[in-house]
Formats: sequence, C-alpha cells, structure tokens
Amino acid sequence: MKALVLFSGGVDSSTCLGLAVQKYGAHNILALSVFYGQKHQKEMDAAKKIAAYYGVSFKTLDLSLIFADSDCSLISGSSQEIPKQSYAQQLSQTNGKPVSTYVPFRNGLFIASAASIAIAHGCEMIYYGAHSDDAAGNAYPDCSDAFNEAINRAVYLGSGKQLKVIAPFVNMTKTQIVKIGLEIAVPYELTWSCYEGNDRPCGICGTCRDRAKAFTENGTVDPAFKKE
Repeated sequence: MKALVLFSGGVDSSTCLGLAVQKYGAHNILALSVFYGQKHQKEMDAAKKIAAYYGVSFKTLDLSLIFADSDCSLISGSSQEIPKQSYAQQLSQTNGKPVSTYVPFRNGLFIASAASIAIAHGCEMIYYGAHSDDAAGNAYPDCSDAFNEAINRAVYLGSGKQLKVIAPFVNMTKTQIVKIGLEIAVPYELTWSCYEGNDRPCGICGTCRDRAKAFTENGTVDPAFKKE
C-alpha cells in the first residue's frame, strides 16, 4: 500500500502525513507540495523540513501559472491585502461567497494533478487535510464533505478504479486534528501556517487565529507562538 499526501507544511497536512506514516510506514509515502504563486516560500520550506523529519519521499509541483490571473489575496500578483480578521468576520462581509484567501478550486486542481503523479508512483490513495472548520460558511468550499465525495468518485473512475481520495479530517474541527497530532507527536514546531512570510507568524490572520485556538483548546500553547 502506498499513499501520496498533499502536503503544505501546515498543521492539517502535517497531521495527515503523520497518520499516513503511522499507518503505512515512511517508505510507502510520497509527500507532494504544490507551489501556487503564494507570496512567500515559508510553507514550502516547512514542508521540506517535515518530510525530512519523517523520512518520506518528497516532490514539489509548480502550478503558479494556473493561478496567475487570480486576485486571491494569497497570490503574489494580487492587489488585495491579506485579511487580519477571523474567518467568521470575513464571511460576514462576503455575501455567501468564499473568503479572499480562497484560491480558486485549489484542492480540485491539486488532487487532479496529484492523481497523475500518484498513479505513476504506484500509489493507491491520495490523502489531504481538508476539515470542517475550513468548509464552514462556504469559506473554502473545496474542503467540504460534499466536494470530497465528488472528487473521490471522479478520481476513482478516471483512474480506472486504481486510486482513491481520502480526507480523514473532513468531518473534524482543527481542535480535533491537533488532539490527534499531539497524540502521535507531529512536529508542530516545524510547521508554518501564517499567510504572511515574516520571520514569525503574524498571529492575527485567519489561519494563525484558528491554529492558536486549536492548541489552546487542547490545553497547550501553539509552538509557533512560544517565546524563544
């Protein structure tokens, strides 16, 4: 059994990688990190370090040209500032549309690309770290359970029934994900989630707020914010 893990170097995908390694062994895992034109390299650097920590095979893929015309606030060419509000606050201003940090159909493109790579490497599964907090309120619609079911069926059929898509956290919160990660000793100190690319996380963008809350609710401090 071999699995490809879509791997950003953040909390969710690192926990996903840790689970896959625990289940199948590092020698059966391929971690794939995708560059999509984001404003910094911090998460890609984190992904490389964590892949080395686990001893898994590691590949990168550049899909930045696909998103070059997007005005998503995470993309380097965007005119928008990255919001410094919670996702709930952002959603109150979007009239039901995804938040500005939603990269258009990112998971769909990542999974479709990963399917070709997975088949070439003899993998039987694609793991990714979508969870219910990101899907809530349509903030990131390609993180929903409905999306996961649809993309899994498409990949399964399109691969000649060779490949399945698995989102182990799709019905979980980030707090529940961190609980699992702490239990299996995921190296969260190596992860990077912040949408900014500074020396330290900003602490106030949506993803910084979410991960800090998840660690707090597990009775511990996010290692990203521990004082050196």
